[in-house]
Amino acid sequence: MALFNLLSLIISFIAMASFVNARYFRKPPAIFLMLTGILFSIALLTIERIVPAYGHAIHAAILTINFSDSLLSFMLSFLLFAGALHVSFAELRTAGLSIVSFAMLGTLISSFIIGALLWLTGPLFGFHLPFLPALLFGCLISPTDPIAVLGILRTAKIKKKVEIKIIGESLFNDGVAVVLFITVLAVSRESGTTFNAGSMAVFFLQEVLGGIVTGLIVGYLGYVMMRAIDHFQSEILISLSMVMGGYAFCSAMHFSGPLAMVVAGLITGNAGRKSAMSQTTQDYLGKFWEVLDEILNAFLFVMLGFQILQIEMATRGILFGVAAYAISISARFASLLLPAMALRFRNTLEPNEIRAMTWGGLRGGISIALALSLPASPERNLIVTITFVVVALSIALQGFSIGKLIRHWKLSEAET
Repeated sequence: MALFNLLSLIISFIAMASFVNARYFRKPPAIFLMLTGILFSIALLTIERIVPAYGHAIHAAILTINFSDSLLSFMLSFLLFAGALHVSFAELRTAGLSIVSFAMLGTLISSFIIGALLWLTGPLFGFHLPFLPALLFGCLISPTDPIAVLGILRTAKIKKKVEIKIIGESLFNDGVAVVLFITVLAVSRESGTTFNAGSMAVFFLQEVLGGIVTGLIVGYLGYVMMRAIDHFQSEILISLSMVMGGYAFCSAMHFSGPLAMVVAGLITGNAGRKSAMSQTTQDYLGKFWEVLDEILNAFLFVMLGFQILQIEMATRGILFGVAAYAISISARFASLLLPAMALRFRNTLEPNEIRAMTWGGLRGGISIALALSLPASPERNLIVTITFVVVALSIALQGFSIGKLIRHWKLSEAET
C-alpha cells in the first residue's frame, strides 16, 4: 500500500472518528481518538485471523509508519512550538519557581523513584529488570503530555493560575525527560552495567543548555525577521523554518530540540506578537498553528492507538503494567510534593493543587515513542508493553475523571 494511500486512509479514519465524537459523544478528542485507534487495532487483529490476506495487508501498511521517528524527529517539534506559542510569558513568570522546580527536580525525582520501584517490584511478577533498563522506563514515563493535558484542562475549566503551572511544567518536562532518557541510554551503552554519574551530568548539561541557547537564538532571529516585514505569508514560513531548521540544528549538535522549540515558541508568542507582527499576521499565524496543531494532535493519538499492533502482550506483562501505573502515579505525587516542601512554596499553592497536578499529569505519545526507540535488548518488549499499559490507563482513567475531580476539589473557574 503506497504511503499516500495509507495517509489518506488514516486521515479519513480521523475525520470520521472526530465527526462521531463531535456529533454523539463530545468527549475530549485526544481520549476518544486514542480509544478509537485501539478499538480499530483490535478489530484489525480479529479480521487478520478471519481474512488473513486482507487484514495482513492493512496491518503491514500501518507498521510502515515509524511512530517513534515520526514523533521524535518531526511531530514533537511542531507540537511543542505550537503549545508554547499560546502561553503567556507574564503568567508563566508568576509561577516560574514552581514550574522550573517541577519540570527539573520533579522529573529527576519521578524518574529515579519509578526506576527504583520497578526494579524492586519486578520479581513479584516474574521479571528481573536490571536497574538501568528500569531507570530508562522511569525517564520515558515521567514526562506528562502537554497536548492531552492542554485539551482536557480547557474542557475542565480549571483555574488559570493552576492551569498555567500544569501546562508550563508539561511543556518543559518533556524536554528535560527526553534529555535524561538520552543521557541514561548513552551511559548504559558506553559503560554497560556501570552507572557513570559524571558523564551523565556532562551529557545532560550539554543537551539542556545547548537546547535553551539554541531556542533563544532561533526565537530572536525569527523575531528580527518578522519585525522587518509585514507579509503574513512570509512570516508563517519564517515560523515554520524556525521549527524545522532549529530542530534539525539541535539534532546535529546533540542539543535538546524539545527545549529549543519551547523557548522559541515562547519568544514568538510573546515578544513576536507584541512588537513584530501586525494584527493581520497575528490572526493568520495563530490560526495556522492552531489548525496544524489539531491535525498533528489527531494523527498522534490515532497512531498511539495503533501501536497495539506492535506490542506482543502477555498477561504477566499487562499486570506488571498496571502495577507500573500505580507506581507512576505515586511517584508523580512525590515529585511534586518534595520540591514544593524543599523550596518552601507549598503554602503558596491552592488547596488540592498538588492532587490536581498529579491526576492531571497524563502520559502520552512521547512515552511510547521513547519506548519504541529503545535498541533491541531482552528488556525492550517488556518496557514497550508496560509503557503502553501505563499510557492507556493514564489517558482513559485520568482523562475521563479529571474534570469531575477538579470541580470536586473546587479548582474550576466556576468555583471562584
